Amino acid sequence: MKSFDVIIAGGGAAGFFTAINIAEANPKLKVAILERGKDVLSKVRISGGGRCNVTHACFVPNDLVKFYPRGEKELRGPFNRFCSGDTIEWFERHGVELKIEEDGRMFPVTDSSQTIIDCFMEAVKKLNIPVLTGESIQSLYKAESHWKIETNKEVFVAEHLVMATGSNPKMWDMLAELGHTMIPPVPSLFTFNIKDPRIKDLMGVSAPASVKVKNSKLEASGPLLITHWGMSGPGILRLSAWGARELAAKNYQFVLQVNWLNDMGRDECLEALKELKQGQAKKTVAKQSPFNFPNRLWQSLVSASGIGAETRWADLSKNHLDALAGQLVNGEYNVNGKSTFKEEFVTAGGIILKEVNFKTMESKLQENLYFAGEILDIDAITGGFNFQNAWTGGFIAAESICKKI
Repeated sequence: MKSFDVIIAGGGAAGFFTAINIAEANPKLKVAILERGKDVLSKVRISGGGRCNVTHACFVPNDLVKFYPRGEKELRGPFNRFCSGDTIEWFERHGVELKIEEDGRMFPVTDSSQTIIDCFMEAVKKLNIPVLTGESIQSLYKAESHWKIETNKEVFVAEHLVMATGSNPKMWDMLAELGHTMIPPVPSLFTFNIKDPRIKDLMGVSAPASVKVKNSKLEASGPLLITHWGMSGPGILRLSAWGARELAAKNYQFVLQVNWLNDMGRDECLEALKELKQGQAKKTVAKQSPFNFPNRLWQSLVSASGIGAETRWADLSKNHLDALAGQLVNGEYNVNGKSTFKEEFVTAGGIILKEVNFKTMESKLQENLYFAGEILDIDAITGGFNFQNAWTGGFIAAESICKKI
């Protein structure tokens, strides 16, 4: 039996950040990280295409929380204590300089996730924090003054236990046995599978658009990317994040309404088309897009409206104009399934948030049990926001434990 002051379950971003912050605040504490796999920090390694999207350059807590479909209200207080600016300062203090890209995402200046992994591994080595891999937790038991953690190899006891095991279903079952309510996991941040002749040969075409799920309140806007399997891009990913549960309930079978002119309505679009009919009467309709998207997409929508490749603007009938307006501002596409976005895999689900004290990240049901990262029913869109939740939760859990001991 091995005894520690604090056991961190989970060798990912949240687990390492919690352990390091505890040991730095109180070097006398015995802290250990348990990881079931043979490798640690695997999500850090693949994040941002191998560059590690550490955080986002959004420094106002009330603005930052708006990127979280689940957790917006609960994170407001924690972000006022440890926000993006604190993350930047923390990494700089540990020898890692970050840079801001045009879209606000922040990466190490090296453009390598290995920089973050090295930073964490050097810190745990310096602080004498054992990182024990291949330790699959088999049971959790709460005694009067300590936690007993049995793995496939060893029995550990610790006064404080931090769960940073992400969406591991086995851990969720154990927490349910301890009385916690677990929200079943569903995918978030995914792309839509669409087979439609209008986009069949347009792979790689990108255009700003607003998207909506038909007969639903779900809508989003942002660049839309046509792929060989359907549609992706920031607008689609936002819609999938906010609609994670609703779209799962639909079994990812629904009608997507696309407005390629963003906020322009049908009447306004018709007026614009009528002006083009008058002003460019002798020009060929399909030749050049008069709107802010690529010619190839314009030509496909013109064709889908029943307008011939050589038709001039002057020759368009009222029915042609109506059909083209419909394709532009309310094109309907049948979605049949989803695909994972790159290697990013985010789940919506986890411990129900009302059972957690967000001032301490401690369980309201079990004393000296803490949570950090994706194990909570908190998730965000892409851009460094999910990591920021891990850093903030880990920092607050560490601070709370150090105040208690």
